[in-house]
Amino acid sequence: MNQKVLWRGIAAYITIFFVFCTTSNVYGSGFAVYTQGASALGQADAVIAHADDPSAIFFNPALINKLEGTQIELGTTLLFPSQEFESAATGNSSGTENRVFYPPTIFVTYKFNDKISAGLGIFSPFGLGIDWGNSWEGRYIATDSELKTFNFNPVVSYKVTPDFTFAAGVDFLLLDTTLKKRLNLSGLASAVPGLGLPAGLPDGRQKFKGDGNGVGYNFGILYDINKDISFGASYRSEIKVGIDGDATFALPSPSLGAIFPNTPGNSHITLPRVVQAGVAYKGFNRLTLETGMRWEGWSSFKELRINLDKPVLGSTTSITKKNWHDVYSANLGAKYQLNDTVALLAGYLYGGDPVPDKTFDPVVPDAPTHLFTVGTNIKYKNTRIDLAYGYQLLEGRSKNNTVTDPFNPSNNANGKYDTDIHMIGFSLTYRLQRSENPPPLFPATPTCRPKLFVANATSRPISCARPKRLPDS
Repeated sequence: MNQKVLWRGIAAYITIFFVFCTTSNVYGSGFAVYTQGASALGQADAVIAHADDPSAIFFNPALINKLEGTQIELGTTLLFPSQEFESAATGNSSGTENRVFYPPTIFVTYKFNDKISAGLGIFSPFGLGIDWGNSWEGRYIATDSELKTFNFNPVVSYKVTPDFTFAAGVDFLLLDTTLKKRLNLSGLASAVPGLGLPAGLPDGRQKFKGDGNGVGYNFGILYDINKDISFGASYRSEIKVGIDGDATFALPSPSLGAIFPNTPGNSHITLPRVVQAGVAYKGFNRLTLETGMRWEGWSSFKELRINLDKPVLGSTTSITKKNWHDVYSANLGAKYQLNDTVALLAGYLYGGDPVPDKTFDPVVPDAPTHLFTVGTNIKYKNTRIDLAYGYQLLEGRSKNNTVTDPFNPSNNANGKYDTDIHMIGFSLTYRLQRSENPPPLFPATPTCRPKLFVANATSRPISCARPKRLPDS
């Protein structure tokens, strides 16, 4: 493959990444995203103790030491989420708008020598995209909610001993969020009589849009217990993100601008720590099995607080309690090498739910989840194509709490929420040809040094050669 064409393609892909990185929360708890490679999806993320592609940067960077040469992986996963709501008050049903998400991933690894490898991952570790429309029962709680993250993750992996590898990296994360809902203004005339508003005002619209950034770190270990069994583990730190933005309002009467002014605002969020671990067994003929677990520290998400520069309805602070809790997930994955070209993949994951009943809301209608996956690897020379399909089924979840419309507590959108997601993953991995005699990472010190620079008739230096003594005149 022409390398100039390859790098142009990567540049175009990075552009696509920044434009289309919005995603749905996918088989991670809360709004975590784990669709970071098709091969990993096909094994339900049971790839912490074994892997053979650059997406290991995300799952366990210690594994990149097993990758030869320079490898580049580009991928995406098509996500087709469906959320349904059945009202406890009326029995009516409604659902989210049909949307397709396709968050891209980019991973590059380079092996310097048998001990040291490095890599760079660009991916979205957290995301949210849900649109209930403007007329559903819970429109005064949420209509359209979106969160995008872009994470740049350079890593270095070092083989400490023939059996033990350690890797570490830094996370540079950018975040962009938009939260929308309707404003119930129908009873505002009687609540604020001094404004002279007519009764029965139509809905207004509220939006908060902001962005921010944060820095974290990650590390991973890999221990090859013997030729058949390996243990891997990885850790990603909390990332604290400060968010600056603006609260804006679309109102049916200009006089409402006095109590609903457009105003700058700020918020913050602490994204959770994540620990993953797995044990892989390769003792079967052509079959690799791995079982693992994941812990997500969602107790860091205690509230959503938005501080406003100007008072809205007399207050400069909006606080929504969350009080999420930590959760565990467990998974099992299998890879069967059918022949030198094709491998078959399958997996299952059970995930916990961090959202307590008291603060459950339609922005993140999370529930315990079951993920079923299949996939394949197809290899040809230096190129590998990975394809995977996943079906994520969330257990039915009922809302019966006081998270509600502040102007009319009866508009609480209590009822049953059902969610499922279809996923189609695609990844392309290409290994660049490597020189037969690559330059060493740390060049050896020259064994001889010329004491005198002497140039011949063509002005080319004579290296490490003593000049001949000129005859005495």
